Amino acid sequence: MTTNWAAFGAAEPTFARTAEERFGLFTHHTLATLRKDGSPRTTGLEVRFLYGELWLGMMPDSMKALDLRRDPRFSIQANPGPGTEMAGGDIRISGRAVEVKDPEVIARYAGEVNPPDPDAFHLFRTELTEVVRTYIEDGKYLAVQLWKPGAPARTTRRT
Repeated sequence: MTTNWAAFGAAEPTFARTAEERFGLFTHHTLATLRKDGSPRTTGLEVRFLYGELWLGMMPDSMKALDLRRDPRFSIQANPGPGTEMAGGDIRISGRAVEVKDPEVIARYAGEVNPPDPDAFHLFRTELTEVVRTYIEDGKYLAVQLWKPGAPARTTRRT
C-alpha cells in the first residue's frame, strides 16, 4: 500500500510538518536506490515538497534516475548536518518513485525550482510506504516514530 505526501500530511499533520522542517534545514540529502545487481547505491539529492507531493529531480541519465526507472524502490534520509545535534531527529522516507512524463507538470515544477537545465532532467513523484523519525525524547529515551499508509503513526521508546 502506498500514498502521496498530501495524504500523509492529512493523516499525520504534525509528523509531516516535522519531516518537512527537518528536510528544509539542508539542501542535500541521501537517496538510496538499487543497482542492476540488487546492491544498494547511495547518492546525494535535493528534495522538494510542492503541490502535495514529495518530488525527486535528477540530472539526465544519472545513475540514480536509471536505478529508479528499473526498480522504483527508494529511501531518502535527511542530511544529519554538522555534529550530532540532528535538530528535529533523524527522518527517513521510503517508497516508490514514479517518473513524470507530463510536459505541463514538468514545466510547472521547473518554473518553481529553476533546475540547471529546465529542458533536460528526470522528475519523479513519490508514493510513500513509510516515514520514520528517530529522536531523543525527554533527554533519556530513544524514540522511533513510524507511519505506514492505512495506519496511524506509532511511537516506541527505548532507554
